Amino acid sequence: MNHAYGADPGGDSPEIAWGDAFIYYAPDGRMPRNTQPYGTIVTKDHPGDTASDLDPPGRWRVNVQVGRRAIPDLLGPARDLAAADVLLPHPVYGDLGWICVVNPGERTTGTVVRLLRDAHEAARARAARRRS
Repeated sequence: MNHAYGADPGGDSPEIAWGDAFIYYAPDGRMPRNTQPYGTIVTKDHPGDTASDLDPPGRWRVNVQVGRRAIPDLLGPARDLAAADVLLPHPVYGDLGWICVVNPGERTTGTVVRLLRDAHEAARARAARRRS
């Protein structure tokens, strides 16, 4: 089971994360405390992460942890990190195996959904290994 947790005012999340969402494998329905999300949706620029130009209205970015080995097979030559509907390395965490898409559309939605499913399965498998 996966869960998306939104960062909202009054919660434990810092104000900069308000409005963003974090996707975890959470078989018990509670946000895990000792693991990183495998996907995120960000709705604005963050300090040190402005290359996607997310502050204008209507812009947002989905980020997926795919692993370092998968990145060369997924990404093409485009490197305009503000381009919409293009699979790109995450501007900050690309070297750690994260990809992103600003405003997924017709070209990328199917791929993003597949990558999120793969990331979910990888998170489920990690959780199973930790339990055994």
